[in-house]
Amino acid sequence: MIAVILALIFLTGVAAVCFLNIWVIEKADDYVISAEEAKELNADCIIVLGALVYPDGSLSDILRHRVMTAVELFNLGASDRLLMSGDNSRENYNESAAMKAYAVKLGVPSEKIFQDYAGFSTYETMYRARDVFRAKKVIIVTQKFHISRAVYLARSLGLEAYGAICDRGTYQTEFINNLRETGARVKAVYSAVFQPKPTYLGDAIPISGNGDDTDIQE
Repeated sequence: MIAVILALIFLTGVAAVCFLNIWVIEKADDYVISAEEAKELNADCIIVLGALVYPDGSLSDILRHRVMTAVELFNLGASDRLLMSGDNSRENYNESAAMKAYAVKLGVPSEKIFQDYAGFSTYETMYRARDVFRAKKVIIVTQKFHISRAVYLARSLGLEAYGAICDRGTYQTEFINNLRETGARVKAVYSAVFQPKPTYLGDAIPISGNGDDTDIQE
């Protein structure tokens, strides 16, 4: 009897996880767009979500492809602002600064690029894009495995959000990324419903201003 009960609990849990994953994907699906569609949006900003930066300051493939795609959308006229959101919680590790430096190298004017140092999660990035940077219409650039959750969370916070997929081949961590995302989508539903405040908020930095004002002053 105990084994039967445990099996039913397990199967119920699996069904719930599957249902919530399908829910998040379907809720976001209509807002995942092509570059051609993105260039017609005139969004407030293009949000680039952070990922691994190596000790020498170079970007991992996942992050490099995000920035490259965002720059291409910028050049197409999808928006005239980039918001680089990443982790700067540790000394000598700054995702957003490395992302901005790479985008500048690709030709984007520095003042058009904003840095969000407290983008510790996808949810916190979207919350801060709305409340700190005062964005309303955004294009989110990330990989296919991540795009549904990012768009779902942004829209749950009231942003007019669209997603642009940046995959340029396969990644060594693809299996792990997809496995992790299964659980992350479940957590995303919790965040969308209860909308906890992010780790940091702070004063407003309107995305319509000068991105260089968000640079860390040495």
